[in-house]
Amino acid sequence: MNSNKSAIFIKTLQEIVGAKHTLTDPARTLPYRQGIRFGEGDALAVVLPGTLVEQWLVLKACVEADIIVITQSANTGLTGGSTPDGNDYDRPIVIVSTRRLDGIKVIENGEQVVCLPGSTLFRLEKELKKYHRGPHSVIGSSCIGASVMGGVCNNSGGALIQRGPAYTQMAVFAQLDQQGQLRLVNHLGIELGDDPETILQNLQNHNYTDKDIRRDAGLGHDHHYCDHVREIDANTPARFNADPARHYEASGSAGRLMVFAVRLDTFPLEQKSAVFYIGTNDINELNGIRRHILSQFKTLPVSGEYMHRVAFDIAAIYGKPTFLAIKKLGTDMMPRMFVFKNIVDRVTAKIPFFPKNFSDRFSIFACKFLPNHLPKSLRDYRDRYEHHLILKMADDGIAEAEAFLKDYFQNKNGNYFLCNEKEAEAAMLHRFAAAGAATSYRNVHSKTVENIVALDIALRRNDTDWFETLPQNIDQNFIYKMYYGHFFCYVFHQDYIAKKGVDCDKVKEDILALLDQRGAQYPAEHNVGHLYHANADLKKFYQELDPTNSLNPGIGKTSKKKNWT
Repeated sequence: MNSNKSAIFIKTLQEIVGAKHTLTDPARTLPYRQGIRFGEGDALAVVLPGTLVEQWLVLKACVEADIIVITQSANTGLTGGSTPDGNDYDRPIVIVSTRRLDGIKVIENGEQVVCLPGSTLFRLEKELKKYHRGPHSVIGSSCIGASVMGGVCNNSGGALIQRGPAYTQMAVFAQLDQQGQLRLVNHLGIELGDDPETILQNLQNHNYTDKDIRRDAGLGHDHHYCDHVREIDANTPARFNADPARHYEASGSAGRLMVFAVRLDTFPLEQKSAVFYIGTNDINELNGIRRHILSQFKTLPVSGEYMHRVAFDIAAIYGKPTFLAIKKLGTDMMPRMFVFKNIVDRVTAKIPFFPKNFSDRFSIFACKFLPNHLPKSLRDYRDRYEHHLILKMADDGIAEAEAFLKDYFQNKNGNYFLCNEKEAEAAMLHRFAAAGAATSYRNVHSKTVENIVALDIALRRNDTDWFETLPQNIDQNFIYKMYYGHFFCYVFHQDYIAKKGVDCDKVKEDILALLDQRGAQYPAEHNVGHLYHANADLKKFYQELDPTNSLNPGIGKTSKKKNWT
């Protein structure tokens, strides 16, 4: 596109959303063009529509001008799937950020919600508490401002065992057909009108009543996951991003559709809960717990979070600022804290005498002078045991777990204790703080760390040898290896802190080759983004959704060219 056509097109965007919300200055567009951990590329403009109709008109203008569209929610993904990747696209790119399009409508007496593109998990969690119900995912993602829409479109998993990956069959979305014709599809199960602008106006203004809502429109979550995860002898993983069984229109679409709303189920909050902290030096003892609970318990756990001793140690130092921020300020402040952190880093990066990643360096240094934030009981288990499992049970499952664990550990080397309120909170926060600890370590030790090799994998449900032992030629590349994850779903996050000078791409491919031999799938709960290859099933799904390859092309290392050429 030449400069004259570009100027005319930018003016068209400004007429739709206003000049204030049409960003073209590279400094202002950078936060949208760059992922929080990976991915960066050029964009002709970043547009922030204020209404769903504006979003639709922007998409129409881009289609008419033969311009690639990347729809972006909160840009909190870890694989670069909502940002451009490099500058080798065959058409200009416009990023459509939906941050201004927040909107949540609780329906069906609190049992379901309709969420617009900018709705965050944090806001949804807060809204549903009024009904004593909860969303698909809690804490973790919600703390960094992740969006509801991003979770659905990327098949995000989460820690809660009974709910499975984010999934719905009910959505309103725009799709480009084989001939490049744009159409709006209303599969929300709510009568909203006939033409696109009427549908979107009624949707945004919540202009519908109970009589307009169909009860049989489709599933609002994966109802079969509770049975699926119990199949402990199956030779396949419980959940992973490329699973065709959990792809349906918006669900798993990863930007290949422009989604305007999703309708989701909500979940009753437990009346009572208890956290059991388990430690052992023998992974077979954890195997026995997992297999017995999944196959024999009447009540599935709420969550079962694994953490290795090394992950415990790194999180104790480099996750401490996150731990304390959540504990002292609450989750309400976390999205704002992350925005503030990014602003501080961008400003200080321009000042010559300030070190890179100043916010991480300062917060971790300051935390050294604060008292130890972890209870003595957790620290004692850290000294005694290499493997840690944080088991949360609710209601009738509490007595069931307590009776089993008391009997189970009578003749085992490991042990457990029932957490008091302070210990339970600390254990859960410490586990979630581990998720960003490796990145903080890298930011503070940039002189000795090349980068983080971060993997998100799903092991076969019948795999008993789940704890990884790397061959020496691979292992020697790392300073630390952090293992943590959702144990009962066999989803593990593996962060390898690579030594300076290591070819991280090469090492990653070597590790993935080993995982292929073990029958693992990856990624497990993050989108393939620009880090992973989309397998044949996932590529086929993307091609069916977006036959002209105009919406978020290139993800899964697929073609970036028009019509997939």
